[in-house]
Amino acid sequence: MTTPSISDRLDDVEAARESGRKKIDWAFEHMPILGTLREEFEADQPLAGETVGMALHVEAKTAALVETMAAGGAEVAITGCNPLSTHDDVSAALDAHDSITSYAEHGVDDDEYYEAIDAVIGHDPTVTVDDGGDLVFRVHEEHPELIDTIVGGTEETTTGVHRLRAMDDDGALEYPVFAVNDTPMKQLFDNVHGTGEASLSSIAMTTNLSWAGKDVVVAGYGQCGKGVAKKASGQNANVIVTEIDPRRALEAHMEGYDVMSMDEAAEVGDVFITTTGNRDVIVERHFEQMQDGVVLANAGHFDIEIDLEALRDIADSQREVRDGVREYELDDGTRVNVLAEGRLVNLATPVSLGHPVEVMDQSFGVQAVCVRELVEHGEDYAAGVHEVPDELDRRLAEIKLDAEGVGLDELTDEQAEYMNSWQHGT
Repeated sequence: MTTPSISDRLDDVEAARESGRKKIDWAFEHMPILGTLREEFEADQPLAGETVGMALHVEAKTAALVETMAAGGAEVAITGCNPLSTHDDVSAALDAHDSITSYAEHGVDDDEYYEAIDAVIGHDPTVTVDDGGDLVFRVHEEHPELIDTIVGGTEETTTGVHRLRAMDDDGALEYPVFAVNDTPMKQLFDNVHGTGEASLSSIAMTTNLSWAGKDVVVAGYGQCGKGVAKKASGQNANVIVTEIDPRRALEAHMEGYDVMSMDEAAEVGDVFITTTGNRDVIVERHFEQMQDGVVLANAGHFDIEIDLEALRDIADSQREVRDGVREYELDDGTRVNVLAEGRLVNLATPVSLGHPVEVMDQSFGVQAVCVRELVEHGEDYAAGVHEVPDELDRRLAEIKLDAEGVGLDELTDEQAEYMNSWQHGT
């Protein structure tokens, strides 16, 4: 069966394309890094003859990256990495481009999700661009004959990098992949400011509730958890952090947050936000301890951080109380509200827009230069997970600062000599 592109599945494709085009153009206006790279790609055509297969959250900022790839001469096939994060109008606008085919559609079921990934793979990509690792895993598990012609890939998010490192440790990753998530231009901004701002704004818009005075439980104090905690505290919430790592727990404590186990936090929290990338963070015994009316949201990755199967089993009833909010009523009358079916709250609620444009400019800038690096120098990288070359990451920061009109000091020759010498003392 041939999977149709998004254009063949919409009732009014022209209206969708027009709407999506406006969103993409607005995003590009506020993405100076990708704007600069698009000009370079158009002039140099570094991706001519390449096919880039992508599985990402298909919305306006992502579209700017996709069109930058196409501007560089690539043929691009893309689908979503989350069934609820696709903006159909943006997907349709991408599909209108002569060099881009989009299979991404909002609200697909599991079978349709993987059919779309297979459709992307059917274009025989020479480079993969992933968010969560599903595309890479599908290539290895179902289409290994393509591995020899793939020069490499990139991975956007924490969960995907963890999965790929595990794959690499087992000797199962058979082409090089850049860990885009781990580079400073991603970690310091996307994970902290992007996840923090987007998650809290999505929750607020979906529920129409205030943060002030609420006890907000943040599960996990990695970069994403730090961002969520910081932004919630800034809106006058009382922040509680749960952790499994003693150093991160101590760091949260020293930042002034309450730190406790999830068993303790379950009894006092008003809003719970998971950011761990792991499974079964909030489980049956926690639901049974919660206060009436609590709100649960996931800002990690897959929809397994909150054990929804257990929640369904113990609930007497469930209903949609607002768009994107499902209420589960337990036998004692306690109501537990889950946002976005436990999927990424900043991308999967009906009102979500994902990370701010300026933040994604940086992350997607890293993606773009990594794809170019793989095409031009892929032979220099063995199969496995690789750090992004620091000079690529640093140049993107320089482009951004220049666009913002921010100046820097430079080391003098004497300072540079001093910093690089062991012979100079006090």
